[in-house]
Amino acid sequence: MKPLDPRLLRYARAARGYLALTVALGLLTAALVVTQALLLAHVLGAAVTDGAALGDDAWHAAAPLVGWLAAVLLARTLVTTVQERYAHRAAVRAIGELREAVVARAVAQGPRRLGDGRGPHVVALATRGLDALEPYFVRYLPQLVLAATVTPATLLVILGQEWVSAVILVAVLPLVPIFMWLVGRLTQGRSERGLATMQRLSAQVLDLLAGLPTLRALGREAGPAARVRSLGDAHRRATMGTLRIAFLSGMVLELLTTLSVALVAVGIGLRLVDGHLDLVTGLAVLVLAPEVFAPLRAVGAQFHASTDGVAAAEAAFAILDEPADDHDGTRPAPDLRAARVHVEHVSVASARGLAPHDVSFMLAPGRVTALAGPPGAGKSTTVEVLLGLLRPTTGRVTLDDGAARVTVADTDAAPDVMRASLWRQVAWVPQRAVIEPGTLAATVGGDADARTHAARVTGLDAVVDELPDGWDTPVGRGGHGLSVGQAQRVALTRALVGDAALVVLDEPTAHLDVNAEQVLLQTVAALREAGRTVLLVAHRPALLACADEVVEVADLPADVPAAAVAP
Repeated sequence: MKPLDPRLLRYARAARGYLALTVALGLLTAALVVTQALLLAHVLGAAVTDGAALGDDAWHAAAPLVGWLAAVLLARTLVTTVQERYAHRAAVRAIGELREAVVARAVAQGPRRLGDGRGPHVVALATRGLDALEPYFVRYLPQLVLAATVTPATLLVILGQEWVSAVILVAVLPLVPIFMWLVGRLTQGRSERGLATMQRLSAQVLDLLAGLPTLRALGREAGPAARVRSLGDAHRRATMGTLRIAFLSGMVLELLTTLSVALVAVGIGLRLVDGHLDLVTGLAVLVLAPEVFAPLRAVGAQFHASTDGVAAAEAAFAILDEPADDHDGTRPAPDLRAARVHVEHVSVASARGLAPHDVSFMLAPGRVTALAGPPGAGKSTTVEVLLGLLRPTTGRVTLDDGAARVTVADTDAAPDVMRASLWRQVAWVPQRAVIEPGTLAATVGGDADARTHAARVTGLDAVVDELPDGWDTPVGRGGHGLSVGQAQRVALTRALVGDAALVVLDEPTAHLDVNAEQVLLQTVAALREAGRTVLLVAHRPALLACADEVVEVADLPADVPAAAVAP
């Protein structure tokens, strides 16, 4: 990333005001640094040259200068405090805005783009990855502004005071960025590798957590302990590598600037001995010389300390710069309680060919349609196309209420939600139910009578009777506290209680035993009687038998020509 990437200001609005404040404080700091050096030189010079001769009168004469020096030191303290305070606030807000933009773009790209193994990497980036950007805001960016203000200002003042020292400083000053570049070359790619390591470790930990219920069911939950320990050691080594680079780069810059200031000090001392330089001027130049290098030294040290954050920002920009699916529709979706959904010759390209290939069917209120076919044929992909989550390669999905015919691609989109007017009318029960944290009653929704009636249909009433707090039982994120089958019953009950006109059940029996199949049949029958449109993705014969229409979904492998497939 550039020292100040314009994309950061575009995606994180909080960074704009913070940058303006930092520039103003940098200019003020430059003025205070120069004023402090001149005041200190005059105070010390007067004390050395006039102190012995004038006695107490010299100290009374220097008292106002000492007072002004104390005021300047206090002002610098206040400026630093303001900078630190607003730096942390701006960092939190800017990182939050950048995280929100990354998540929104990942959602806008759809599940297909995140289904190639990048999903856990995006999760790691949007959670812990972007938090590493805080040192960039809090430490690096202010020092960058100071390097652009304090360093030129002090050089100009030194040039006005004593040109020989100014020439020496101008000659040795380029060594700092040269050594910074050399250190950067030696550490090139380490931060990117560190971020990739953290994303890989996070992905593996997420996989372990996702499979923990299965491991517990098999009595193997203690098996991954060694793997988790090795993942923790790998993360520790990556973190210590970043700290080692920060310390080494800081040591190199400290040594360089110390030698440069010593060179200036030796020249000042020789000219003072020869009488070619007065003491006040020499002291002023000697105090200002370290201030020339201090911002550049801090920039180098803080840059390497914030390289993980810079790498995370680059990864975030890579996601934000990717083109997203077009969701610029403006037409509202019709009322699905009276509309028909037409899927017309839909095909979706994949690495293995077309899945699905040329599928067509129609959904109507009060009817149950089932999608059947072998695994990998594209049944779930067809559902994603129908819901507007995925744009088909060929074909289209239209909504027809008799008065107007609207394609799903043309339905309106809210600023942060795709297909808002369509999704408000849809209840989707995937293979693994999504359960929000809260009480069981709040998760299911509806009033008490509706919940009780729906629970009898789905068999959730037996689960509630076994819970100590009944409907008031707290449920954790992802259905924590419930078995997978119980969470599936909760999702079915929620769909039955809700008023969504279109209900999509994607493999609803995936986590239910054969005895619970009757529960699902009763749920589907209740949805049909309520006049709601039902789309089933199923394999079991009993579920297919309860449907009004069964649509066979087939794929077209890449090595099979389309002409060889019968229409």
